[in-house]
Amino acid sequence: MDLKMLKTFQAIVHNGSFIRAAEEMNYAQSTVTMQMQKLESDLGVQLIERGKKIRLTEAGRLLYEQSLPIFRDMERVQQNMSELQWGMAGSLRLGVTEPTASYRLPAVLKKFLTLYPKVRIAVEFAGTPALSERLLQGDIDLALCSAPDLGAELYFEPLFKEPFLVLMPEDHPLAKQEIVEPDQIREYPLLLTSTTCPYRRKLEMVMQDAGGMPWNTMEIGSMTALKYYVASGLGIALVPKITIDSLPEGTTARTISGDLIEMTFGLLCKRRNIL
Repeated sequence: MDLKMLKTFQAIVHNGSFIRAAEEMNYAQSTVTMQMQKLESDLGVQLIERGKKIRLTEAGRLLYEQSLPIFRDMERVQQNMSELQWGMAGSLRLGVTEPTASYRLPAVLKKFLTLYPKVRIAVEFAGTPALSERLLQGDIDLALCSAPDLGAELYFEPLFKEPFLVLMPEDHPLAKQEIVEPDQIREYPLLLTSTTCPYRRKLEMVMQDAGGMPWNTMEIGSMTALKYYVASGLGIALVPKITIDSLPEGTTARTISGDLIEMTFGLLCKRRNIL
């Protein structure tokens, strides 16, 4: 049984006429007649009683009722394929680093899903090196992260620069200044993120230019937790400005001088995905 013949049968029943079915499907009437004859021959039963007004046989009524869900499903499949082709549906596996994952992405996703409610999104949190590897392995489709060490297979599109501030206790000696110089940070206990964090590597570059890393440092694995360790008096920290929209009690933030104290953030994907 051919789906094309089954669709012709549905059109005949719906229109109550071979002629109107042929017009709807843009067929010659002889084509409709031949398809019905072939369908009845394949099934070995008569489906339609011909006359001035067509009537379904018992077999015809059974076929009509049981074939309706098939065509409803086919229409849904066609619609889904069309929406997928035009980016209106489907799934997106998105990798993202902090602090964007917590501070920027929720509002962006809300707006996106309002426009494209049929797109299913899975969000994976990780650092830039891990997300780069996940992209190469095909485990995610897209990443929002800092600029990686690019290989031939990856493409990075910068979106914005994330500025840093120096977060410190209110009674810290550097709190008396409006702007802090990088070499002044070396004199005080400094809180750092993990060694795999791009923000940590950026800070190390800045400190090397300012004379070297301070000897008194403590590693804190979470970027978002840094401000609470500062509030406990364990040291000062360079943190993305967006993470301290509300300062923990007993802390203050100061601008740090120099153009290097910012992190480029953008879109990372496989190069072939932009062709």
